[in-house]
Amino acid sequence: MGLKRVWQGVLRGAEKAAQRIPAVQKRLETEYAQVEAMVRSKMRPKLESLPDFPTLPEQGVPREQILEWLQQLREQETPLWKQGRVSGTVYHGDEHHTAFLSQVYALHAQSNPLHADLFPSTIKFEAEIVRMTARLLRAPETDDPAQQVVGTTTSGGTESILLAMKTYRDWARAEKGVSEPEVIAPETAHPAFDKAAHLFGVKLIRTPVGDDFKANLDAMHRAMTRQTIALVGSAPGYPHGVVDPIPQIAQLAKQYGVGMHVDACLGGFLLPFIEALGYPVTPWDFRVDGVTSISVDPHKYGYTPKGLSVVLYRGRHLRRYQYFTATEWQGGLYASPTLPGSRPGALSVAGWAAMVAIGKQGYLECARQIMETALHIRKGIEQMPELKLMGEPLFLIAFTSAQEQLNIYQVLDQLAQRGWRLTALQRPPGLHLAVTIRHAQPGVADAFLSDLRDAIHYVKAHPEAKGEMAPIYGMANSLPFRGVVDEVLRRYLDALYD
Repeated sequence: MGLKRVWQGVLRGAEKAAQRIPAVQKRLETEYAQVEAMVRSKMRPKLESLPDFPTLPEQGVPREQILEWLQQLREQETPLWKQGRVSGTVYHGDEHHTAFLSQVYALHAQSNPLHADLFPSTIKFEAEIVRMTARLLRAPETDDPAQQVVGTTTSGGTESILLAMKTYRDWARAEKGVSEPEVIAPETAHPAFDKAAHLFGVKLIRTPVGDDFKANLDAMHRAMTRQTIALVGSAPGYPHGVVDPIPQIAQLAKQYGVGMHVDACLGGFLLPFIEALGYPVTPWDFRVDGVTSISVDPHKYGYTPKGLSVVLYRGRHLRRYQYFTATEWQGGLYASPTLPGSRPGALSVAGWAAMVAIGKQGYLECARQIMETALHIRKGIEQMPELKLMGEPLFLIAFTSAQEQLNIYQVLDQLAQRGWRLTALQRPPGLHLAVTIRHAQPGVADAFLSDLRDAIHYVKAHPEAKGEMAPIYGMANSLPFRGVVDEVLRRYLDALYD
């Protein structure tokens, strides 16, 4: 009888849940429509003189007209980042620097590294980008091929991470017989690791972080199995700007004979100079025994054009597992060091030009300005009782609400209305500002702190106010069913291209 009553209770619960489904579906469709409307209204250029081109025009549009359209769009989209009102995104933006890189790009616009015989200079520039980056990250000077730090350029941080994970998969398969590879990464590690796991058949095991948002070493240790091929740490992590305990993770990796990848895409070209200025930085580069690969993006704080990253390996043998070769194709012999075949060589040439033109002293001066600005903003936030910092920020400052009644996403919306574009964090809710040289302009940091105070006061006085992002992120944080949130993101991507 007891079992019968339990079963009847289950059936009644299911019936009530079924009755609620239409209402839930209606609410979800409303949320989905809100996302699509927001994307279409905010992320499509508003220029009355610019027609749509759903098909190729019968006659080509005059080049002068196209340039006029593009100039108008540039003027429309430039002010926010140029004024230093955007988190990260445009890391340098100086007009003279940008004009110089554009000139370099134009000189090599036809370059394609796939055809090394036709464009040998591009290969030289890419090789030097790799070597300069390796030396910046404390690569040892050695003739031992097993300890030499080598690598390749890539199209961005995501590709660098993809290639590193593919390399560890193939290495473990060939040399350790691992057929069901697993990678262990803190929950704060970039989603590019999830993408790599999805694409390359690797199981990604996410482990919790501590209250300081740093990787929990014990949790990573407990997650290890005989199928583990690599551990991951960030320098710093994108959400909260904190550096994981890289020396301890690397020691654990070395103890068990697995790879240890440091994702330094965000900080790789800034942390070395922050450390040179005397700020305390957890060791994270190739000085650390056990670190076997690093991804780093010159196109962030290296101030190169977008589309340039570097992936580095300790050991020439390891890098070879990144390559792809085809020996039996009727079209001839084929070899590719990275994921794409053809690549825009002009990006690499311009990247090399940026690095050589700025030099160590130029990067050091930028780091000085960035850190002084970041410390000023951090102190200002610490003086706001409604907020609290998340972790131990250096140049990326994450913060959340210190008071339960303050909705941090409503603060985000209010900042947006005042012309600021910050990054929203979730689980737990928060915001972050990646400080760049744009924020070091006179008056920008004080203007941000003033507008942040005003936004907080407004939200406290109007807790019922609904913006655009607050409802979306509120839903994402409250719904336990991640499939619903996944659908929201897919609707967002649909709206971008429809």
